[in-house]
Amino acid sequence: MRIILAANDTTFIYNLRREILKGLIAEGHEVSVMCQVLQFKDELEQLGCDIVNIETARQGKNPFKDVLLFQRYYQTLKKYKPDVMLGNNIKPNVYAGLACQMLKIKYIPNITGLGTPVENPGPLQTLTTRLYKMGVAGASCIFFQNSENQRFFETHKMMPKHAKIRLLPGSGVDLESHPAFPYPEGETVHFQFTSRILKEKGIDLYLAAAKRIHAEYPNTVFHICGGCDDPAYEEILKQAQEAGDVVYHGQQKDMIPFLKQASCIVHPSYYPEGMSNVLLEGAASARPIIATDRAGCRETVEDGVTGFLIPIQDEEALVHALERFMQMTPEQRKAMGLAGRVKMEREFDRKIVVKAYLEEIQALEGNDE
Repeated sequence: MRIILAANDTTFIYNLRREILKGLIAEGHEVSVMCQVLQFKDELEQLGCDIVNIETARQGKNPFKDVLLFQRYYQTLKKYKPDVMLGNNIKPNVYAGLACQMLKIKYIPNITGLGTPVENPGPLQTLTTRLYKMGVAGASCIFFQNSENQRFFETHKMMPKHAKIRLLPGSGVDLESHPAFPYPEGETVHFQFTSRILKEKGIDLYLAAAKRIHAEYPNTVFHICGGCDDPAYEEILKQAQEAGDVVYHGQQKDMIPFLKQASCIVHPSYYPEGMSNVLLEGAASARPIIATDRAGCRETVEDGVTGFLIPIQDEEALVHALERFMQMTPEQRKAMGLAGRVKMEREFDRKIVVKAYLEEIQALEGNDE
C-alpha cells in the first residue's frame, strides 16, 4: 500500500511516529510524510520516507492561510494517490481529512489533543468543533489518546456514525530510547520543565514556584528546555535567569542529558494535551513527576506513588508539591521514579501503539480484497 502520514512537522514525526513508520516500511508499504520540515529530515529519509514539505502554521488563525493549506493538502494527496492517510495534530486532521473525503482516500486520524479553541467555550469553539467534525467525518478509524477527548467528541456530536474508535496510551513511549537511568546522586536537586514556552503549558506557574522554592532551598536548580517565539517571554526568562531562579537552555534536540540530570520532572500544564510525551519520557527514565490533574497528564501519574498531581493553575499546590519532594529522602525519590518506570512498561509501551496502527492498516487491506 501507499501510505501518507500527515502531521505538523518532522520533529513530531521522528520523535513520536518513527516506530510506526519503521513497522509500515518493514511490511513493504511505500511511506511518505506530509509536514513542515524542521529537525530530523535526514533521519526520516534514511528510514525510507519521502518528505513533502508543507508549512502548517500550527498556531496561526488566519483563515486565508488555512484555505491555502487545504489546497496544498488536496494537491499533494491528488498527486500521490495514497491508499490511506494517517492524520495527526489538529490542522492535518481537519484540512487533510477534508481533502481525503473529497478524493475518496481512506484515512485514520489520531486526536493528539483538542487545542484551546476547541476545548474552551465560546464562538470560536462553535466554529472549530464544526471544522473538526467535518474533518473526521469520513474516517475509517479514529484513534484517541485519552478518554476525555473521546467523551468531548461524543458530547459535542463530532463523532462519525460509522467510524471505528480506538483508545491508545497516547503516543506511547519508546522504552529502549528512554531506559531507566540511574538516579542522580549529590546534594543538588534538579527540577526539569520541558515544553514550548506557552502560558498554558504552565511556565508562569513554574517560574513563580522556582523563585519561592529556590529562596528556601538554595541547593535546587530549576531547568527549562523549550523553544520560545514570544519576545515578552524571552525577556521574562532572561530576567529569571539573571535573578538565579532558573536556567534556560532553549530548545534541545537531545533531551537525554537533561533526563539523566533531572531529579524530578515538573509539568504544570493546563494545555489541552492528548497525552503528555514529556511525562511519558520522564517516567520511562525513572524520574518522579509533578503534573496537573487533567486529561493528558493524570493518566501518567499514580498520585503519591510515581509522583504528585496538582490542581489546574494552582501555584500554591505546585509549591506544596515541590516542598513535599524536597522533604523526601533520596531513596524515596528513587523508588518513586522506579515505580513510574514500571507503570510505563505496563501501560504505555509504544509497541502497543505500533501494533494498533498495523492492525488497522491490515484491516483496510483486507477490505480492499
